[in-house]
Amino acid sequence: MTTRAGMLIAAGALVAGTVTVLPASAAGTGDPTPRPLPALSWTGCATKAYPRLQCATLKVPLVHDDPAGRSITLALTRVPHTAETSEGPLLVNPGGPGGSGRGMAGYVAASLPPEVAARYDVIGFDPRGVGRSEPALDCRPGHFDPVRPDSVPRGTHAERNALERAQAFAAACGKKHADVLPYIDTVSTARDLDLIRKALGAERLHYLGYSYGTYLGAVYARLYPERVGRMALDSVVNPNGVWYEDNIAQDYAFDTRHKDFMAWVAKHDAVYRLGTDPAAVEAAWYRMREELRDSPAGGKVGPGELEDTFLPGGYYDGYWPKLASAFAAYVNEQDPEPLTAAYERYGEADSAADNGYSVYTAVQCRDAAWPKDWNVWRKDNWEVHAKAPFSTWNNAWYNAPCAFWPVESLTPPDVSNDQLPPVLILQATDDAATPYEGALALHRMVRGSSLVVEEGGGNHGVTLAGNDCLDRHLSTYLATGAVPRAEGDSEVDAVCAALPAPKPDPAPAKKATKKATAEPATKAAGKATEKAAEKAAVKKASARVLPPGTALHGLLGHVR
Repeated sequence: MTTRAGMLIAAGALVAGTVTVLPASAAGTGDPTPRPLPALSWTGCATKAYPRLQCATLKVPLVHDDPAGRSITLALTRVPHTAETSEGPLLVNPGGPGGSGRGMAGYVAASLPPEVAARYDVIGFDPRGVGRSEPALDCRPGHFDPVRPDSVPRGTHAERNALERAQAFAAACGKKHADVLPYIDTVSTARDLDLIRKALGAERLHYLGYSYGTYLGAVYARLYPERVGRMALDSVVNPNGVWYEDNIAQDYAFDTRHKDFMAWVAKHDAVYRLGTDPAAVEAAWYRMREELRDSPAGGKVGPGELEDTFLPGGYYDGYWPKLASAFAAYVNEQDPEPLTAAYERYGEADSAADNGYSVYTAVQCRDAAWPKDWNVWRKDNWEVHAKAPFSTWNNAWYNAPCAFWPVESLTPPDVSNDQLPPVLILQATDDAATPYEGALALHRMVRGSSLVVEEGGGNHGVTLAGNDCLDRHLSTYLATGAVPRAEGDSEVDAVCAALPAPKPDPAPAKKATKKATAEPATKAAGKATEKAAEKAAVKKASARVLPPGTALHGLLGHVR
């Protein structure tokens, strides 16, 4: 789920894809009449956080098998190496599909140890259709504007309305972007990566991918195994479930992670006053959800928006304290303002989210077959909802346009590989967006890969996020190419302990009475600046750890 509630959804018979992706040896990855790639022209686009950031654009064929035909433009960023000798380009991708990667170059270069970052040209990019790349998709602006109907359909009328909304999105995509939709897919994007490599003048491409970026990397490695240098894959998509089954697996995993959050709230009853029994706390959350059906908080947070708001907590437990405070304020004080603020911070969609969701659907609906019979979706999602109600139907509607997609589906490639140098796989055992089974599956499919596990960790995107043990493995690999190896028969090559759970925020001061003197302008301005800085930090974290839809679906993810 790339969530935006849906970020980051086995079931019945899938409709067979009508276009087959050939094995690497026969996929036509060598352009029949290659078009010369112009040299990249890098210009400064520094920010305060990343003063050495540079930008460039690259024209690539819309249709790779027609290199002399129409071109599209990819937007790139770079933090150049500073060491005397360079390892070459390290391409980084934050996930999605639909996630903008232009900001990743600066983030990764600043987060790696300086002596490691200095040896690479760290390259970020917006994939085809995304962000600053042209054309950028935006199928139906405002599709997630609040307040949406309850995601759980209560009766045939509600279900029909939700289906019509999904059909409208698919139809809008087909009408607005008919010329490019057949070429917005993972294989096409992987072939773009190789043109980026060529434009950079590199024989091999080093790669760091998160979430959906792990699948993109695996597909690239399948198509161009001889061109892969060091490849680190963090929070792994299960390549055996692309994409319907992977979303079903996410539904169960996000429900489990939501229960973990409820248990954390119960543990801190002294702060949140919602009870010490996790089941009772969860019941209070669902009562809140029910109340919002008839009276949305702030006129904009109904049940679907509530799910959008709390779903990011399934990606990253650092959001738990503020989410718990908003939950407690609503239940204990009948105060909807913190809940509305949490939605605006974590769940509300903007134009970037509209673009991310458009590309998300374009890629996932095109990549693989989805059930075309809505009866299959209905049966599967009610069965899952009975066991995992937190986000199942929200996720179903997020992906529902795939049941009506105007472009025929492809058949996903087999990403099994025995031709690569050692690949480093990093995974938290309790990750909800990309469950642990996906990392095990890819580890078994890629011979010679090494699996590093964060035992007991539930966050998504675990490197360069504060776990020194995981970061040491990543840094050693990028510096030397060396990976850890298990002793004996263990499938896991190294284990890192999870970071501790977050601590609750300090209890907020009581609201000032109307008789209180107004704050001095300087103090109010300082608070506004602090709030803006916090919101910017949240967006930066979300850009890396969450799939594009997370803010919206409140992605990921599906994969997202």
